[in-house]
Formats: sequence, structure tokens, C-alpha cells
Amino acid sequence: MVLHYLSERPAQAVTPSSAGSPGPGTAPGARVGFVVGKAVGNSVVRHRVTRRLRAVVRDELHRLPSTADLVVRARPEAGTATSALLHRDLSSGLDRLLGEQARRS
Repeated sequence: MVLHYLSERPAQAVTPSSAGSPGPGTAPGARVGFVVGKAVGNSVVRHRVTRRLRAVVRDELHRLPSTADLVVRARPEAGTATSALLHRDLSSGLDRLLGEQARRS
């Protein structure tokens, strides 16, 4: 899996149509998106991988700052990976990302 991480989301411009409604820039908590392409498998496999990734990320979400955006891109190997393997890969990826973040601060 490949992780794309943004520690702080850019400020969103407030327009009259978006005033008063919570937009993507004002939502509390970290946001996570998933990219599971056709290389992973057919639609059944892709949806299964997405569900597994969603469950795995839910367990690790507490590690991200509330202003963070994370995109998890599944590689073709994810189609045959177990949930435990996906969890291990996500944890090690977050360790590398957040470890670098801590060293820069």
C-alpha cells in the first residue's frame, strides 16, 4: 500500500454559498480516503479490500492529528492480503510517516 499524507489541510475560502455549513476545511478530525484501482481485482475484490482498509484505518486513526488528510492507495497485492497483513503494512507506513513528522518538529 502507498500512503499520501498531508499533516495540515489548506485553509478553504469561505464563499456565500458555503457560509454556515460545515465544509471540508472545517470538519473536525482527520480525513481518510481510499484508492483501490482495477489492478487490485474485480469489483467484489476491490470492495472487500476497501472494507478491510476502512476497518484497519479506524484502528489507527487516533494516531493522526485532527487536521490531517491521509490517502491510502492499495497496490495489486492487497487483493490477496489478509486483514492482519494490511494492518501491519498500514502501521509500519504510519510509523515512517509520523516518525519523520516528529523529527522535523
